[in-house]
Amino acid sequence: MQATGLVTSQSFESALECFRAGDRVQAAIQCRSILSEVSLHCEANHLLGVLHLLDGDPSKAEALIQIALSIAPSAAGESDLGLALRAQKRYEEAMSAQRRALDIDPGFAIAHFNLARLHEEQNQLEEARTAFRRAVELDPNSADYRFNFGKLLSRLGNGADALEQLRRAIALRPNWPEALNSLGTVLAEQRMFDDAESAFRHALEIRPGFAQALCNLGSLFKDTGRKAEAEQALRHALRADPQFAGASEMLARLMNELGRSNEAIDTFRMSLQLSPNNVGTLNALGSLLAEKRRFEEAETVLRRALELSPRFVLALINLANILAETCRTEAAEAAYRHALEVDPNHWGALFNFGAFLKNRRKLDEAEVLTRRVLELQPRLAAAHVGLGTVLLAKNSGNIEEALNCFRSAIEIDPDCLIAHSNLVYALSFVSEAGYDVLEEGRRFAARFEARHAATAEQYRNDPASERRLRIGYVSPDFRDHCQALFMLPLLRNHDHRAVEVFCYSSVDIRDRITDEIAHLADAWRDAHSLDDERLAQQIRDDRIDILVDLTMHMAGGRPQLFARKPAPVQAAWLAYPGTTGSSAIGYRLTDPWLDPVGSNRDDCYSETSIRLPDTFWCYAPLNQAHHVNALPADDKGHITFGCLNNPCKLTDRTLALWAEAMRRIPGSTLMLLLAWGRAREDVVAKFEAAGIESSRLDFVDYRPRERYMDTYLEIDIVLDTFPYNGHTTSLDALWMGVPVLTMTGQTPASRAGHALLSNLSMPEWIADSEESFIEKAVEAARDLSRLRKLRSELRTTMERSSLMDGARFARGMERAFQDIWREQCALRLQSNTPSKIEVNTLLTHDVSC
Repeated sequence: MQATGLVTSQSFESALECFRAGDRVQAAIQCRSILSEVSLHCEANHLLGVLHLLDGDPSKAEALIQIALSIAPSAAGESDLGLALRAQKRYEEAMSAQRRALDIDPGFAIAHFNLARLHEEQNQLEEARTAFRRAVELDPNSADYRFNFGKLLSRLGNGADALEQLRRAIALRPNWPEALNSLGTVLAEQRMFDDAESAFRHALEIRPGFAQALCNLGSLFKDTGRKAEAEQALRHALRADPQFAGASEMLARLMNELGRSNEAIDTFRMSLQLSPNNVGTLNALGSLLAEKRRFEEAETVLRRALELSPRFVLALINLANILAETCRTEAAEAAYRHALEVDPNHWGALFNFGAFLKNRRKLDEAEVLTRRVLELQPRLAAAHVGLGTVLLAKNSGNIEEALNCFRSAIEIDPDCLIAHSNLVYALSFVSEAGYDVLEEGRRFAARFEARHAATAEQYRNDPASERRLRIGYVSPDFRDHCQALFMLPLLRNHDHRAVEVFCYSSVDIRDRITDEIAHLADAWRDAHSLDDERLAQQIRDDRIDILVDLTMHMAGGRPQLFARKPAPVQAAWLAYPGTTGSSAIGYRLTDPWLDPVGSNRDDCYSETSIRLPDTFWCYAPLNQAHHVNALPADDKGHITFGCLNNPCKLTDRTLALWAEAMRRIPGSTLMLLLAWGRAREDVVAKFEAAGIESSRLDFVDYRPRERYMDTYLEIDIVLDTFPYNGHTTSLDALWMGVPVLTMTGQTPASRAGHALLSNLSMPEWIADSEESFIEKAVEAARDLSRLRKLRSELRTTMERSSLMDGARFARGMERAFQDIWREQCALRLQSNTPSKIEVNTLLTHDVSC
């Protein structure tokens, strides 16, 4: 027996040596030989189980390792059993096995490492971080441990620590292409582009056909504007691995950016001919088709991907996005929720679903999901922007956290244009002087316009000062949108002998308003599929004299278009009466009430102010069906105040002011537009703290315009927000016979109510202080006969005023355009440069017709 035991021991050592030398076949033969003699040989069962695991038979491996453990429990045996269970996706059992290994030997680094990988696969990232850290502490010289730990830290957004771990891994195992590739990826994420390129090139020196490194190098070139090199690297990656979906996706997206979208789609389709069941390529193609708004094709492709892989989260997200875009909201929500059932911690699913819920006004859940994204991806600038927009939408009096979200996004990614633009616009809601808005606008311009400012534009416009001008209006909102309330009166009344009207529309889906605006324009340009450079060239080809930005820093604006200066003169109007901060836009249209002559406020704007004769806004209600009703107070027995402004405009100062007015008017109630949920609870708490019980507050949320206008049938007096007054909502209220009580400030946004009411000769509704506002509210609430008279007369007063005189407004706009053009022509003649008009030369005086 002793001799047999000795022979068996020697045979196992020989099997072990074969295994370590990489000869798995011979190692398995020797293990089976041992087990034919000693079936319960612990080590042979264990090693043979490991060999089966490596050969892709985890079930057989499990059985053999279980035999070994029944003979002699060990940390190594339990850990390897855990690997066999993990390979069968029996994650809970696998984790239990790793924990049993650690119960036997708490210092067993391999078990900590294997446990970390299990946590990571189940997106339990914090638990994975803890286990990886412990493995590295126990075995600091393991390159594998540090490599995997570094990749996890990168996923968690901890770039600095990820770089440290990856660099240590490479120091332990020099010339490791996978680690160099991961290092390059993290360096690129940290915007250390030169170092990232070096890491990728080093990996490729070691392994010239390393497709992942080639793809990442191509991605780096793409992101840094080196498009030709990017295409070369990506094509090299696909030659190295024709089935590499990531490279084909990146190449296709590059082609799309270069305006070669059909070629991009063809690239995906060719890849699918080689590998028809490649779900990654199917998903990428579906995503691109969706970007091109070819939704039916995209949905077919994505559903094929999901047939092949029902739990493919990215395809579920893309399908949900298509369902949302095509207004199948219930199906979209179900698809998003399915994606999160598959992977509750998938930040892409969380992010997209949060954005969907925000648009559906389910703001509390949207906030929860977006905050979870930031827990998983704290350095994701888009998530900070997303949270900021959610917080603005559910604002209950303080938008500082939303502003800080945009600032955080900018700190993480200084090139995040939407974060910069959102910050410029959102500051207007709280700015009482305007200088902070100007400063942020100029910071935006310095970041995003400098690259376009170096080349002086040559224009082919006729330099004659007295001629028909070509006016270009640029907007994403030539549709059923509040902008139409003001564009239609202008376009219906433009004198086409004086101006030739071009409309550059970024509308995705046309409606009846789009069709009417297109009919009113001399030239209609569908620009939604054109990038800024191609649209700029179209505007140059159209020889536009004055290009008007109707959106500025609001959603869908195209500041990078105006930065290219495609027209010799550029002006801002309509979006809001503020400033862009742009050095490329020379003028802003305003009126004598928003910007009184001699107010010395010109240093708040980057543009020269051009005052229209009467009003910044000329209003058309679009639908005449809403009739003015009797005073609601007569039926209710109390005054109903209301404010249907965007909740972004609410400030704690405004709420406190309204609460004091209500306190002095017993029984009065207030109707507010606020989303369901926490926002209403917060506002109720603030009013209760001011002595106004919750029963005196009523809430509505956004609704279609017809129903929204009906809300004014329940309101006696509108209370305006401050420092950003109502604009469209105030005009809607006045049209419905509801007077607006406003408080005026320094900025044009805080003088909107003043401007509107001044055009209606209603100065008694304009307060210049908080006490004056309260006194006027009390006085108005006590004089029901005055309110009844106003309600019956306001619509007629509006119809007779400049606010609805489209012909007068259009003549004022045309004279403003002509004055600007004459001034520019005079300056051109003075400079004696007949082939060029200087865009940035500003008028030295204000125009007041």
